[in-house]
Amino acid sequence: MRDATDRLSRLAALGALAAVLAFFAVAAPGFATLANVERVLVNNFALLAIAALGMTLALSIGAIDLSLGTAIDVASLAFVCALAHRAGCASAALAGLGAALALGAANALLVTRLGIAPFLATLGTLFIGQTIQQLATDGGQPIYLLSTAPPPAFDALAHGVWLGVAAPLWIVAALAGALHVALECLTLGRQARALGAQPGVARHSGLRVGALAAGVFVASALVYGVAGLVLSSTVRSYAPQAGNAYLLNAIGATFIGATLSEARRPNVAGTLLGVLLVSFVANGLLLIGWNFYWQQVASGALVFAVLALGSGVGRERRARDAGQSG
Repeated sequence: MRDATDRLSRLAALGALAAVLAFFAVAAPGFATLANVERVLVNNFALLAIAALGMTLALSIGAIDLSLGTAIDVASLAFVCALAHRAGCASAALAGLGAALALGAANALLVTRLGIAPFLATLGTLFIGQTIQQLATDGGQPIYLLSTAPPPAFDALAHGVWLGVAAPLWIVAALAGALHVALECLTLGRQARALGAQPGVARHSGLRVGALAAGVFVASALVYGVAGLVLSSTVRSYAPQAGNAYLLNAIGATFIGATLSEARRPNVAGTLLGVLLVSFVANGLLLIGWNFYWQQVASGALVFAVLALGSGVGRERRARDAGQSG
């Protein structure tokens, strides 16, 4: 019986996605076309998926990383500024990733050395990062690469195609594969999950909790930095605080994936499924002409519905387990 309940839990997200696709295929003209699906995957799904994969790492240790958007933005800022000063694309990319890593290191220091709760620590770096951006851009002015043509590799990040598949989707696939192996197959990944599930037990079992948490914050920031590079290539500029638009959706998608997984924990496949849900809902609502603000309401309602479904399945499973043990 427990196996049947677990299968229902795992299939719940797939059922929700199928229901969303079926509804919009009927209600939204053009939704079910191949061109629209490709547009959603490249323009909506890819960037959010990269950001949400970084959030999945943070949630694996039980932390909600509010600095996600800021890390994306500082990476984009450093990347575009370096290109504007005629740095090579590789050097500029390293500058962008380095800026994101610095933010991750700050989070790690605040949490592991000063003992600040992750939610508050990342909230602080969010505000500090936003202020740095304002100071560096004269109050938040965009930076366009007008005086010099960007290197071909810059455009290829977001607009390139390899074997018929857009470059951002290859980046998502590479990151998803690497993070899946890290979380599911490596000892460090299992230790991170143990820390997230039972922090007290993890500490008393001899795990190097501080080093583990610090590594996760830095790795998450690196993934956000990749999103910042792709975002810069997508808009061919630095757009002030554009990364914050991905924060809440990344959190929601990651929680959807965690809630509906067999073990109720963050996982790569569940996160990607959550991102698909969020992306196609936003696209479908746009096609049927809903106001942007109502789109946000509908997206929030979807998150509530899927989480409630997963919670209901979880309660049923726990009740049956209790009955069997009794």
